[in-house]
Amino acid sequence: MRRLETRTLGVEQGSLVLFSDYVDNGAMWTGTGAREIQREIRFSESFRDDPVVQVSMSMWDMDQSTNPRADLSFDRVSPDGFWIIFRTWGDTRIARVRADWTAMGPLKGPDEWELY
Repeated sequence: MRRLETRTLGVEQGSLVLFSDYVDNGAMWTGTGAREIQREIRFSESFRDDPVVQVSMSMWDMDQSTNPRADLSFDRVSPDGFWIIFRTWGDTRIARVRADWTAMGPLKGPDEWELY
């Protein structure tokens, strides 16, 4: 368990369409085999330490004639942001995906500043 020792807890949320590959016949819609897309998320304000991050798929538009295969995760969490990673494989055809995310962590207090 992660214990947050702070008087100032920051929570930031967002939503991002990761891709709409049906529009331009992109790899998620027309490709086969292992495919991956990564998108960087930057926070509006830096956290004091790495925040706790949660991501979820809030919209998926997949071809009904193939198996739906999807892996949504995150990586490279820092006080300034993180990366959302979406993967699929096999013959899965995905038109578009939207991911929602939440980050929670300590913020710098008003008396926490650095001269140099």
